[in-house]
Amino acid sequence: MIKAVIFDLDGTLADTLTTLAYYGNRTLAHLGLGPIETERFRYLVGRGIVVLMQDMLIACGKEPTEDVVSAMVADFNGMYIKDTMYLTDAYKGIRELIGLLKEKGYKLAVCSNKPDEATQVVVNALFGDIFDLVLGKREEFPRKPAPDSVLYIARALGCSPEQCLYVGDTDTDMQTGNSAKMPTVGVLWGFRDREELEKNGATFIAEEPQDILNTACRLNGETEE
Repeated sequence: MIKAVIFDLDGTLADTLTTLAYYGNRTLAHLGLGPIETERFRYLVGRGIVVLMQDMLIACGKEPTEDVVSAMVADFNGMYIKDTMYLTDAYKGIRELIGLLKEKGYKLAVCSNKPDEATQVVVNALFGDIFDLVLGKREEFPRKPAPDSVLYIARALGCSPEQCLYVGDTDTDMQTGNSAKMPTVGVLWGFRDREELEKNGATFIAEEPQDILNTACRLNGETEE
């Protein structure tokens, strides 16, 4: 029985692609590099800030040395945390979905590779305090696709992994849910496509937010909404 739904943030709940591309390109500009087209960021983001900076440098034909990457992380985070919500909004239908899930009694959580401070800001700005637990990248947990963070959330919510539906938009998310032994939902409105999600073990595919609720209902033997 599904008792909780755990969501990725970027590309799943929040449309942050333009935001991340904007701050990423500003970071590159400070090095005299770039810009990278916004659409290319669909395949650069999702694996944490350090990997994003490394991949941005590679995309510009530069060697991602540790010192340069560290300086870029500090630069990006410094700009981003000052105006985290710039160009960011919830995807259409997501607020309604979250409200319906809450009404039906599901525990709700967010698990993101975005730094925890920024994750808290985005979730609070878009959804208030409706989520039972919000967890961004913290030092005590390895970044997704390691399952540690989502397993911690399951325990905190009083659920077994099998009772949690994990929802995301990238290969990283599907790998995370599968590693945690959670049924996974890959969403098609985010950063990646159906082929990537299915190739990486998506248990279910959601074409629109309502499909997530319908999936939970079906797994619980209930009538779809």
